Amino acid sequence: MIRALAAVVPARDEEELLGDCLDALHRAIRHPRVRDLPSRVIVVADACTDGTAAIARGHGAELLELTAGNVGAARAAGSDRALDSTLASWPGLTLDSVWLAHTDADSRVPADWLAHQLAHAARGWHAVVGTVRVADWTGHPEGAAAAFRRHYQRKWTADGHRHVHGANLAVRADAYRAAGGFRPLPAGEDSALVTALEAAGHRIQRTARSPVTTSARRNPRARGGFGDFLRDLDPLTG
Repeated sequence: MIRALAAVVPARDEEELLGDCLDALHRAIRHPRVRDLPSRVIVVADACTDGTAAIARGHGAELLELTAGNVGAARAAGSDRALDSTLASWPGLTLDSVWLAHTDADSRVPADWLAHQLAHAARGWHAVVGTVRVADWTGHPEGAAAAFRRHYQRKWTADGHRHVHGANLAVRADAYRAAGGFRPLPAGEDSALVTALEAAGHRIQRTARSPVTTSARRNPRARGGFGDFLRDLDPLTG
């Protein structure tokens, strides 16, 4: 039974988008099926040179500052801080009663995001792997949205989607620790974690419900990630 939750947000020079991300997370925490659980939001400001830290504090998040310049290291550090502080704050909690939700600073979760995840956790799933959507294609050539939908759909099978996004990923804390947590990879740390969870036999629910709205900007923070995938679609839109 989940008795506490924590949301972890890595951020690198995200002062423009982080506020909207945190507002959306707080709405999800206030959902009627979530708001009675102890919860916290941790922003990991990694190698930031702008006002990201101030935005995080101003929106009531706990702040962890790093100089790693590595999204995998940032997610790992944020997860460790979340688990250590949650277990210390509420004595009697065990790892199997703590839920770790992960999103990105340039993304906005829907209001039922956490409620949807916790419903799966109550049915015995150890992790929830969700999808993303893009609402604003400003700066991309005409046809980019259609190309995205076409190529995104290719990773669907009869059993569901095969996408993995750090912007929409959650895992029970005991399964997270047993799988070794996030690796300090510059990209693909989310896929590596899901692969490790699968290898260890944990139950993973892949769902397209409650997709997270994420940025389609052309200057992605993590090379080799979702932003580069979108940019690589541009030559295919003609």
